Amino acid sequence: MRQKILVLRYRFIGDTILTVPFLRNLRRAEPDALIHLVLAPVSGDVLKGIPYVDQILYWDPQTIHGDCTGTHRKFRDKWGFVRDLRMARYDKVYILKRSFSSAVMGFMTGAPQRIGFDTEGRGFLLTTRVPYDHSLHEVENFLNCLRSDGIEVKDDYLEAWIQVHERKSAVEFLENQGWRKGDPVVAIHPFAAVKERGWPLNRFIQLANIICGWIERAAVLWLGGKKDIAEEGPIRTGFFGKGLMAIGRTDIRQTMALLSLSSLFVGNDSGIMHLAAALNVPVVAIFGPQSEVKFGPWGDKKRCAVVTKRLPCHPCRQKFFTECMPGAEGRPLCLESIGVEDVMKEIGRLVNTDRD
Repeated sequence: MRQKILVLRYRFIGDTILTVPFLRNLRRAEPDALIHLVLAPVSGDVLKGIPYVDQILYWDPQTIHGDCTGTHRKFRDKWGFVRDLRMARYDKVYILKRSFSSAVMGFMTGAPQRIGFDTEGRGFLLTTRVPYDHSLHEVENFLNCLRSDGIEVKDDYLEAWIQVHERKSAVEFLENQGWRKGDPVVAIHPFAAVKERGWPLNRFIQLANIICGWIERAAVLWLGGKKDIAEEGPIRTGFFGKGLMAIGRTDIRQTMALLSLSSLFVGNDSGIMHLAAALNVPVVAIFGPQSEVKFGPWGDKKRCAVVTKRLPCHPCRQKFFTECMPGAEGRPLCLESIGVEDVMKEIGRLVNTDRD
Protein backbone atom coordinates (compact mmCIF):
# COMPACT_ATOMS: atom_id res chain seq x y z
CA MET A 1 0.00 0.00 0.00
CA ARG A 2 1.07 3.59 -0.63
CA GLN A 3 2.38 5.45 2.38
CA LYS A 4 -0.01 8.24 3.39
CA ILE A 5 1.54 11.50 4.59
CA LEU A 6 -0.18 14.59 5.95
CA VAL A 7 1.44 18.04 6.17
CA LEU A 8 -0.07 20.73 8.43
CA ARG A 9 0.89 24.32 7.54
CA TYR A 10 -2.29 26.37 7.39
CA ARG A 11 -2.50 30.15 7.69
CA PHE A 12 -0.71 33.14 6.07
CA ILE A 13 0.42 33.72 2.49
CA GLY A 14 4.13 34.04 3.22
CA ASP A 15 4.42 30.99 5.46
CA THR A 16 2.48 28.96 2.89
CA ILE A 17 4.75 29.73 -0.07
CA LEU A 18 7.81 29.09 2.11
CA THR A 19 6.76 25.44 2.49
CA VAL A 20 7.45 24.70 -1.19
CA PRO A 21 11.10 23.57 -0.74
CA PHE A 22 9.93 21.24 2.06
CA LEU A 23 7.19 19.77 -0.13
CA ARG A 24 9.48 19.33 -3.15
CA ASN A 25 12.14 17.49 -1.14
CA LEU A 26 9.50 15.35 0.56
CA ARG A 27 8.04 14.34 -2.81
CA ARG A 28 11.50 13.53 -4.15
CA ALA A 29 12.16 11.28 -1.17
CA GLU A 30 8.67 9.71 -1.29
CA PRO A 31 7.75 9.56 -5.00
CA ASP A 32 5.02 6.94 -4.49
CA ALA A 33 3.46 8.33 -1.30
CA LEU A 34 0.03 9.90 -1.09
CA ILE A 35 0.72 13.42 0.23
CA HIS A 36 -2.08 15.62 1.57
CA LEU A 37 -1.58 19.22 2.67
CA VAL A 38 -3.78 21.17 5.09
CA LEU A 39 -4.02 24.89 4.26
CA ALA A 40 -6.24 27.90 4.92
CA PRO A 41 -8.67 28.60 2.03
CA VAL A 42 -7.37 32.03 0.97
CA SER A 43 -3.64 31.81 1.63
CA GLY A 44 -3.72 28.27 0.27
CA ASP A 45 -4.55 29.62 -3.19
CA VAL A 46 -0.89 30.55 -3.65
CA LEU A 47 -0.06 26.83 -4.06
CA LYS A 48 -2.57 26.11 -6.82
CA GLY A 49 -0.84 24.01 -9.46
CA ILE A 50 1.80 22.58 -7.11
CA PRO A 51 2.92 19.18 -8.45
CA TYR A 52 4.27 17.81 -5.17
CA VAL A 53 0.94 17.30 -3.39
CA ASP A 54 -1.87 14.90 -4.25
CA GLN A 55 -4.61 16.82 -2.47
CA ILE A 56 -5.07 20.10 -0.59
CA LEU A 57 -7.45 20.04 2.38
CA TYR A 58 -8.80 23.37 3.59
CA TRP A 59 -8.99 24.00 7.34
CA ASP A 60 -11.16 27.05 7.92
CA PRO A 61 -11.98 27.90 11.55
CA GLN A 62 -13.21 31.37 12.47
CA THR A 63 -10.21 33.56 13.40
CA ILE A 64 -9.20 37.21 13.31
CA HIS A 65 -7.04 36.55 10.26
CA GLY A 66 -8.06 37.51 6.75
CA ASP A 67 -7.39 34.08 5.24
CA CYS A 68 -10.44 32.41 6.80
CA THR A 69 -14.15 32.41 6.02
CA GLY A 70 -15.35 30.35 8.99
CA THR A 71 -16.44 27.11 7.30
CA HIS A 72 -15.29 25.25 10.42
CA ARG A 73 -16.72 27.78 12.86
CA LYS A 74 -18.76 25.41 15.02
CA PHE A 75 -17.45 22.58 17.17
CA ARG A 76 -19.20 19.94 15.09
CA ASP A 77 -17.54 21.30 11.95
CA LYS A 78 -14.12 21.20 13.58
CA TRP A 79 -14.70 17.72 14.92
CA GLY A 80 -15.94 16.54 11.51
CA PHE A 81 -12.74 17.78 9.86
CA VAL A 82 -10.50 16.05 12.42
CA ARG A 83 -12.62 12.88 12.22
CA ASP A 84 -12.09 12.77 8.45
CA LEU A 85 -8.33 13.12 8.96
CA ARG A 86 -8.41 10.25 11.43
CA MET A 87 -10.40 8.06 9.06
CA ALA A 88 -7.77 8.63 6.34
CA ARG A 89 -5.30 6.61 8.49
CA TYR A 90 -2.15 8.57 7.76
CA ASP A 91 1.18 6.89 8.43
CA LYS A 92 2.99 10.13 9.13
CA VAL A 93 2.16 13.75 9.92
CA TYR A 94 4.53 16.72 9.58
CA ILE A 95 3.37 19.64 11.73
CA LEU A 96 5.05 22.76 10.35
CA LYS A 97 3.06 25.14 12.53
CA ARG A 98 4.43 25.82 16.01
CA SER A 99 1.16 26.20 17.88
CA PHE A 100 -0.07 23.78 20.53
CA SER A 101 -3.40 23.38 18.74
CA SER A 102 -1.75 22.19 15.52
CA ALA A 103 0.13 19.49 17.45
CA VAL A 104 -3.19 18.42 19.01
CA MET A 105 -4.65 18.10 15.51
CA GLY A 106 -1.67 16.03 14.41
CA PHE A 107 -2.03 13.79 17.46
CA MET A 108 -5.76 13.32 16.89
CA THR A 109 -5.17 11.98 13.38
CA GLY A 110 -3.84 8.83 15.03
CA ALA A 111 -0.76 8.80 12.78
CA PRO A 112 1.98 6.68 14.40
CA GLN A 113 4.70 9.14 13.30
CA ARG A 114 4.33 12.84 14.15
CA ILE A 115 7.20 15.19 13.34
CA GLY A 116 7.15 18.82 14.42
CA PHE A 117 8.77 21.67 16.31
CA ASP A 118 9.35 21.21 20.02
CA THR A 119 7.62 24.49 20.97
CA GLU A 120 4.83 25.67 23.29
CA GLY A 121 5.22 22.64 25.56
CA ARG A 122 3.78 20.31 22.94
CA GLY A 123 6.71 17.90 22.61
CA PHE A 124 4.80 15.07 24.32
CA LEU A 125 2.37 15.04 21.37
CA LEU A 126 5.19 14.37 18.89
CA THR A 127 7.21 11.27 18.09
CA THR A 128 10.07 13.31 16.60
CA ARG A 129 10.81 16.62 18.29
CA VAL A 130 12.55 19.17 16.07
CA PRO A 131 14.33 22.13 17.70
CA TYR A 132 13.09 25.46 16.35
CA ASP A 133 15.98 27.85 15.69
CA HIS A 134 15.08 31.57 15.66
CA SER A 135 18.46 32.35 14.09
CA LEU A 136 17.53 30.43 10.92
CA HIS A 137 15.25 31.40 8.07
CA GLU A 138 11.80 29.81 8.17
CA VAL A 139 12.61 27.78 5.04
CA GLU A 140 15.56 26.19 6.85
CA ASN A 141 13.46 25.41 9.90
CA PHE A 142 10.89 23.67 7.72
CA LEU A 143 13.63 21.67 5.99
CA ASN A 144 15.03 20.66 9.36
CA CYS A 145 11.80 18.73 9.93
CA LEU A 146 12.81 16.54 6.99
CA ARG A 147 16.40 16.24 8.14
CA SER A 148 15.25 15.20 11.61
CA ASP A 149 13.20 12.47 9.94
CA GLY A 150 16.24 11.16 8.06
CA ILE A 151 15.23 12.64 4.70
CA GLU A 152 17.94 14.21 2.55
CA VAL A 153 17.46 17.83 1.50
CA LYS A 154 18.87 18.44 -1.97
CA ASP A 155 17.71 22.00 -2.73
CA ASP A 156 15.94 24.92 -1.13
CA TYR A 157 14.67 27.28 -3.85
CA LEU A 158 11.15 28.71 -3.98
CA GLU A 159 8.64 28.14 -6.75
CA ALA A 160 5.18 29.33 -7.72
CA TRP A 161 2.90 28.30 -10.58
CA ILE A 162 1.04 30.68 -12.90
CA GLN A 163 -1.42 29.34 -15.46
CA VAL A 164 -1.33 30.57 -19.07
CA HIS A 165 -4.82 32.07 -18.82
CA GLU A 166 -3.85 33.88 -15.61
CA ARG A 167 -0.85 35.49 -17.24
CA LYS A 168 -2.91 36.45 -20.31
CA SER A 169 -5.51 38.07 -18.07
CA ALA A 170 -2.76 39.98 -16.22
CA VAL A 171 -1.42 41.35 -19.52
CA GLU A 172 -4.91 42.53 -20.47
CA PHE A 173 -5.34 44.14 -17.02
CA LEU A 174 -2.18 46.19 -17.50
CA GLU A 175 -2.88 47.05 -21.14
CA ASN A 176 -6.30 48.39 -20.19
CA GLN A 177 -4.47 50.91 -17.99
CA GLY A 178 -2.15 52.03 -20.78
CA TRP A 179 0.79 49.68 -20.33
CA ARG A 180 2.75 48.72 -23.43
CA LYS A 181 4.42 45.33 -23.72
CA GLY A 182 8.15 45.66 -23.22
CA ASP A 183 7.91 48.55 -20.78
CA PRO A 184 9.39 47.63 -17.38
CA VAL A 185 6.87 47.16 -14.57
CA VAL A 186 8.00 48.04 -11.04
CA ALA A 187 5.62 46.50 -8.52
CA ILE A 188 5.26 48.39 -5.24
CA HIS A 189 3.38 46.99 -2.25
CA PRO A 190 3.39 49.78 0.35
CA PHE A 191 1.13 48.08 2.91
CA ALA A 192 1.52 45.65 5.81
CA ALA A 193 -0.94 43.53 7.77
CA VAL A 194 0.27 45.32 10.90
CA LYS A 195 0.59 49.07 10.27
CA GLU A 196 3.58 49.41 12.60
CA ARG A 197 5.56 47.02 10.39
CA GLY A 198 5.12 49.15 7.27
CA TRP A 199 7.33 51.95 5.94
CA PRO A 200 5.38 55.26 5.65
CA LEU A 201 3.29 55.52 2.49
CA ASN A 202 4.58 59.00 1.63
CA ARG A 203 8.10 57.57 1.32
CA PHE A 204 6.91 54.90 -1.09
CA ILE A 205 5.36 57.66 -3.18
CA GLN A 206 8.63 59.63 -3.17
CA LEU A 207 10.47 56.47 -4.13
CA ALA A 208 8.09 55.73 -7.01
CA ASN A 209 8.57 59.22 -8.45
CA ILE A 210 12.35 58.78 -8.39
CA ILE A 211 12.12 55.34 -10.00
CA CYS A 212 10.04 56.69 -12.89
CA GLY A 213 12.66 59.36 -13.53
CA TRP A 214 15.50 56.83 -13.35
CA ILE A 215 14.24 53.74 -15.20
CA GLU A 216 13.26 54.59 -18.76
CA ARG A 217 9.58 53.93 -19.62
CA ALA A 218 8.98 52.44 -16.15
CA ALA A 219 5.39 51.95 -15.02
CA VAL A 220 4.68 51.55 -11.31
CA LEU A 221 2.20 48.83 -10.39
CA TRP A 222 0.54 49.64 -7.05
CA LEU A 223 -0.50 46.48 -5.18
CA GLY A 224 -2.78 46.15 -2.18
CA GLY A 225 -5.94 44.56 -0.85
CA LYS A 226 -9.47 45.85 -0.43
CA LYS A 227 -8.66 47.16 3.04
CA ASP A 228 -6.03 49.42 1.47
CA ILE A 229 -8.34 51.19 -1.01
CA ALA A 230 -8.56 54.29 1.19
CA GLU A 231 -4.87 54.94 0.51
CA GLU A 232 -5.38 55.17 -3.25
CA GLY A 233 -6.22 58.88 -2.98
CA PRO A 234 -2.86 59.95 -1.48
CA ILE A 235 -1.05 57.85 -4.08
CA ARG A 236 -2.87 59.46 -7.00
CA THR A 237 -2.26 62.90 -5.51
CA GLY A 238 1.46 62.47 -4.83
CA PHE A 239 2.60 60.15 -7.63
CA PHE A 240 3.41 61.80 -10.95
CA GLY A 241 4.65 58.90 -13.09
CA LYS A 242 2.93 56.24 -15.16
CA GLY A 243 0.80 54.32 -12.67
CA LEU A 244 -0.96 50.98 -12.89
CA MET A 245 -3.50 50.68 -10.08
CA ALA A 246 -4.31 47.22 -8.71
CA ILE A 247 -5.15 48.12 -5.09
CA GLY A 248 -8.35 46.31 -4.12
CA ARG A 249 -8.90 45.14 -7.70
CA THR A 250 -7.22 41.72 -7.72
CA ASP A 251 -7.36 38.49 -5.74
CA ILE A 252 -4.21 36.63 -4.73
CA ARG A 253 -3.93 34.60 -7.95
CA GLN A 254 -4.32 37.73 -10.09
CA THR A 255 -1.74 39.48 -7.96
CA MET A 256 0.69 36.61 -8.53
CA ALA A 257 0.14 36.82 -12.29
CA LEU A 258 0.83 40.57 -12.21
CA LEU A 259 4.00 39.98 -10.19
CA SER A 260 5.19 37.47 -12.79
CA LEU A 261 5.18 40.33 -15.35
CA SER A 262 7.21 42.64 -13.12
CA SER A 263 10.87 43.56 -13.51
CA LEU A 264 11.29 44.63 -9.88
CA PHE A 265 9.40 44.44 -6.59
CA VAL A 266 9.71 46.93 -3.72
CA GLY A 267 7.69 46.50 -0.55
CA ASN A 268 7.35 45.86 3.14
CA ASP A 269 7.85 42.64 5.02
CA SER A 270 4.73 40.81 3.78
CA GLY A 271 3.39 37.70 2.11
CA ILE A 272 3.33 39.54 -1.23
CA MET A 273 7.09 40.07 -0.90
CA HIS A 274 7.57 36.30 -0.51
CA LEU A 275 5.43 35.66 -3.60
CA ALA A 276 7.60 38.02 -5.65
CA ALA A 277 10.71 36.14 -4.53
CA ALA A 278 9.08 32.81 -5.38
CA LEU A 279 8.34 34.13 -8.88
CA ASN A 280 12.04 35.05 -9.27
CA VAL A 281 11.33 38.78 -9.42
CA PRO A 282 14.19 40.95 -8.06
CA VAL A 283 13.06 42.02 -4.59
CA VAL A 284 13.92 44.97 -2.37
CA ALA A 285 12.27 44.36 1.01
CA ILE A 286 12.01 46.97 3.76
CA PHE A 287 12.24 45.51 7.25
CA GLY A 288 11.68 47.25 10.57
CA PRO A 289 10.71 45.30 13.70
CA GLN A 290 10.61 41.84 12.09
CA SER A 291 13.73 39.69 11.77
CA GLU A 292 15.05 39.78 8.21
CA VAL A 293 17.21 36.74 9.02
CA LYS A 294 14.13 34.68 9.79
CA PHE A 295 11.61 36.13 7.33
CA GLY A 296 13.59 37.99 4.66
CA PRO A 297 13.13 37.27 0.93
CA TRP A 298 14.44 33.79 0.17
CA GLY A 299 16.48 33.56 -3.00
CA ASP A 300 19.66 34.49 -4.81
CA LYS A 301 21.29 37.39 -2.94
CA LYS A 302 22.01 38.99 -6.30
CA ARG A 303 18.25 39.27 -6.81
CA CYS A 304 17.05 39.82 -3.24
CA ALA A 305 17.95 42.75 -0.99
CA VAL A 306 16.83 43.83 2.47
CA VAL A 307 16.89 47.40 3.74
CA THR A 308 16.87 47.57 7.53
CA LYS A 309 18.28 49.53 10.47
CA ARG A 310 19.34 47.39 13.39
CA LEU A 311 18.79 49.60 16.39
CA PRO A 312 19.92 48.55 19.89
CA CYS A 313 16.39 47.25 20.64
CA HIS A 314 16.66 44.60 17.90
CA PRO A 315 15.33 41.89 17.92
CA CYS A 316 11.95 43.47 18.58
CA ARG A 317 9.22 41.71 20.54
CA GLN A 318 6.71 43.78 18.53
CA LYS A 319 4.77 45.04 21.54
CA PHE A 320 4.51 48.33 19.75
CA PHE A 321 5.01 51.51 21.72
CA THR A 322 5.06 49.82 25.11
CA GLU A 323 8.80 49.27 24.85
CA CYS A 324 9.64 52.06 22.40
CA MET A 325 8.21 55.42 21.38
CA PRO A 326 6.67 56.00 17.94
CA GLY A 327 8.47 58.27 15.51
CA ALA A 328 7.03 61.41 13.94
CA GLU A 329 5.03 59.37 11.40
CA GLY A 330 3.62 56.91 13.93
CA ARG A 331 5.99 54.08 13.05
CA PRO A 332 8.80 52.50 15.08
CA LEU A 333 12.10 54.37 14.76
CA CYS A 334 13.70 51.34 13.11
CA LEU A 335 11.40 51.99 10.12
CA GLU A 336 11.38 55.77 10.18
CA SER A 337 15.18 55.83 10.19
CA ILE A 338 15.20 54.17 6.74
CA GLY A 339 15.48 56.90 4.13
CA VAL A 340 14.37 56.89 0.51
CA GLU A 341 18.05 57.05 -0.47
CA ASP A 342 18.72 53.81 1.46
CA VAL A 343 16.12 51.99 -0.59
CA MET A 344 17.23 53.54 -3.88
CA LYS A 345 20.77 52.37 -3.20
CA GLU A 346 19.61 48.73 -3.09
CA ILE A 347 17.36 49.20 -6.11
CA GLY A 348 20.32 50.53 -8.05
CA ARG A 349 22.46 47.59 -7.02
CA LEU A 350 19.86 45.02 -8.07
CA VAL A 351 18.99 46.70 -11.36
CA ASN A 352 22.65 47.07 -12.33
CA THR A 353 23.34 43.46 -11.36
CA ASP A 354 20.40 42.29 -13.46
CA ARG A 355 21.80 44.20 -16.46
CA ASP A 356 25.27 42.65 -16.16
